[in-house]
Amino acid sequence: MSTGSHPAGLTLVSHHLCPYVQRAAIALMEKGAPFERRFIDLAAKPDWFTALSPLGKVPLLLVERMEQPQAVLFESNVICEFVEEAVKGPNLHPADPLERARHRGWMEFGSAILADLWGLETATDAAGYERARARVADKFARVEEVLGNGPYFAGEAFGLVDAVHAPIFRYFDLFDALADTAVFAGLPRVRAWRQALSVRPSVRAAVTPDYPDRLRAFLVRHDAFLLKQAA
Repeated sequence: MSTGSHPAGLTLVSHHLCPYVQRAAIALMEKGAPFERRFIDLAAKPDWFTALSPLGKVPLLLVERMEQPQAVLFESNVICEFVEEAVKGPNLHPADPLERARHRGWMEFGSAILADLWGLETATDAAGYERARARVADKFARVEEVLGNGPYFAGEAFGLVDAVHAPIFRYFDLFDALADTAVFAGLPRVRAWRQALSVRPSVRAAVTPDYPDRLRAFLVRHDAFLLKQAA
């Protein structure tokens, strides 16, 4: 639960396509926390970033505090948990410890979906594409079993589980225009959840307007089978 106030300054070190950055940005916006975005090119990481990031990954959250050294947070779920605990605003986790732990588990499940999604978008042949597609579809079938009546994961309240899954669904705005992935076939609750998240202001604002073009260019660079289907 939120117990703090807005820190003196927050900077989210970002990459335009990174879904893990998006979840952190969504959490910050849901709290109404002012923050700066600093985009970097992961193919040409600046020295200052390499010095700050233990894993060489985004996001980083740089936290300025009054009369104290800058703090550097890494790993998206850690950043989201810090935002929940330290920044005033609507609670993004349930108050009940058991439900909170359950939500954290489904946040991790979202990260597992992203690992399979990488295979889906970078597969260069039909066999690799189908293996990844089936893994993603199977995982969303599990999600269908735990969803209620919505509109969000836990009902009326938007939470960190929603922030984690919204960037996953965003991929399919382009993928669906290229091919019938059938990932959400027969999953009405998942489809309704996707729709509810797609119109959430924080979700829409988590990426720059050129996100679809950047994602398409990524597929081109990886000779993605998805593009071959579109042809």
